[in-house]
Amino acid sequence: MRIQKYISTCGVCSRREAERKIEEGSVLVNGKPARIGMDVDPESDKVSVDGVEVRDTGFEKVALAMNKPVGVLCTNSDPFGGKTVFDLLPPPYDKMKMFCCGRLDKNSRGLVILTNDGDLANKITHPSGGIVKRYSVVLNRPADDEVIETLLRGVVCDGEKLRALKILRPQNAEAFPKKLEVWLSQGRKREIRRMFEAMGHFVKDLKRFRIGGYELRKIPEGDFKKLSKADILKLTNAV
Repeated sequence: MRIQKYISTCGVCSRREAERKIEEGSVLVNGKPARIGMDVDPESDKVSVDGVEVRDTGFEKVALAMNKPVGVLCTNSDPFGGKTVFDLLPPPYDKMKMFCCGRLDKNSRGLVILTNDGDLANKITHPSGGIVKRYSVVLNRPADDEVIETLLRGVVCDGEKLRALKILRPQNAEAFPKKLEVWLSQGRKREIRRMFEAMGHFVKDLKRFRIGGYELRKIPEGDFKKLSKADILKLTNAV
């Protein structure tokens, strides 16, 4: 089994994050630095991440859809003692090693997928999956056509090109409303906030309400739903 897949199967992190840790030298196989793409035997090889040996926990593969509130972090632990999405999970999910499939920053809210299924996480987060994420965005002031057209072409911020796949105005809205719907096909850190800030706008409220074909419905803030096979099929629908 490829090393990055094994790490995600053990519920440590997604394959993408595992690759980053391997590049940083944080992953050892039998005491030696791992290489991306190397094969490991789960029965005989000793794999450690950040100094901790990892093993397949044997938990069933599950996926949860959570309605994340503002002020809660999408991280497994916070050195400053902040509340995380995993703190909101009851048994038995609180004992499973789960990770977020595409994070929302502390000041954003809405749909977050938590899972211990590395293959599912990789499909949702990797750009090759083509899964679109949709957001409701409220700005401090209206965005005109020039702003929207620029963001559809893409802007460079801190060496990264940030680009919206689609930006929609509400039906029957005024010419240049403050509220927009933004679609992304990639997931860079604070991407929507940064792209609008580059155009002189401030995001007052940001809510992710859809990933793929799965839409956030009837889940109160701070609560979650275990996804069925049908839900996961919707989730991994690219459109």
